[in-house]
Amino acid sequence: MAKTRIPLVSQHLENISREALEKYQDVIRSYVRHRQGVYALYRRKKLYYVGLATDLRWRLKAHLKDHHGQSWDRFSVYFTVGDQHLRELESLILRIIKPKGNEVKGKLRSSQDLRRTFAKDIRMLQRRDLAMLLGRELLEEAVAKRTNHKGKERGPVLAAYVSGPLKLRATYRGKTLRAHVRRDGSVRFRGKVYRSPSAAGAAAVSGSCNGWWFWKFERAPGDWIRLRELKN
Repeated sequence: MAKTRIPLVSQHLENISREALEKYQDVIRSYVRHRQGVYALYRRKKLYYVGLATDLRWRLKAHLKDHHGQSWDRFSVYFTVGDQHLRELESLILRIIKPKGNEVKGKLRSSQDLRRTFAKDIRMLQRRDLAMLLGRELLEEAVAKRTNHKGKERGPVLAAYVSGPLKLRATYRGKTLRAHVRRDGSVRFRGKVYRSPSAAGAAAVSGSCNGWWFWKFERAPGDWIRLRELKN
């Protein structure tokens, strides 16, 4: 049986005049009383202020007389189901739109800032571009051809796809298994180091294993996807 999807926004009221709020407070009150959500104030069709409230009735009434009182002429309200993500939603809106009336920038406390990772990946691509311009082999080719004179195994397979440590996990027979990709691209699992994710997966299941499908990596906090996506 399919799960019922709970919406983030259950109801909304958009582009309502300030005059309506002043003149028909009883009607507006019946909609917003004890309701939580996000609201927006506008001045001459331009967004002026965004806020959140666990009691929209009190907040809107307050904005009629506070220091924002004469700075807006229309408003919208969006009623949310619960308030679990309310503050994060407000922060996201503030960071994207940056309304004139909001002095505080929204904070995404649990979100990972990818700027450093992005800069590292760009530097890696720039080094590869420089190597190509100078007539050297690209990184993937160098990894594929890397052998010593004694004919030993090639370097770690993941070296061509990662630029730093990476956490891995997999589910096998109801248990969660965890591994770790090291800086050189090798995989550490249960105290042993493996050249490829498939070798580490084979050790986990005691048999042949497609490690690219078996293992997942954390693309973002809480967002685990199959390792094969690295190839894309």
